[in-house]
Amino acid sequence: MGFQSALTAAIGTASDMRLVSLASTRSQGLLMLEQAPAHVLLVDLGLPDGSGIDVVRAAHVQWPECNIMVSTTFGDETHVMQSIEAGAAGYLLKDSSPQAMVLEIRSLHAGGSPVSPMIARQLLMRFRPPVNSVIEFAVGRDTDKECAVLSEREREVLEFITKGFTSKEIAALMSVSHHTVLTYVRRVYAKLKVNSRAEAIFEARVQGL
Repeated sequence: MGFQSALTAAIGTASDMRLVSLASTRSQGLLMLEQAPAHVLLVDLGLPDGSGIDVVRAAHVQWPECNIMVSTTFGDETHVMQSIEAGAAGYLLKDSSPQAMVLEIRSLHAGGSPVSPMIARQLLMRFRPPVNSVIEFAVGRDTDKECAVLSEREREVLEFITKGFTSKEIAALMSVSHHTVLTYVRRVYAKLKVNSRAEAIFEARVQGL
């Protein structure tokens, strides 16, 4: 049984989730986005007619509330970073069992960002400065790069984002409309000069926000 078939069967046994659509190519995936948004979208990168990153990027725009996770055999840094920049909130290699994947889907839907250990190490190593440049980096950050100036409400939204809350959950917690939260999120992204939740969290930590 192939990975897709095994995962489909595992999802079928989960009482709290339902598979609403399945695509086998990039073109089918893009066409699928014309349907009503799903809560979670799993995307493979190695599609027969192109890159799954195109599907991730389109889904991030057309289904802004959807939690997108890459599930693939590609573990190189280029694919990982392109996927995160495109809007993926999770990145798992196809070395997990279908049953484990079901648990990761629940984690993603709950606001988590499942990442395979090897991928997590790559990300940590990418952002870790060399030992002999730690002081220079810290000084440079204070003198050369201006920190973003966020309003009190924008800081509040950023804090909720870093804790893994969805925009709908943030709206409920702040007693404002979903549209208002999306406006705050766009402002935060613009001020931090980022394009995704993962980038916002990293940049906020770098700037000490």
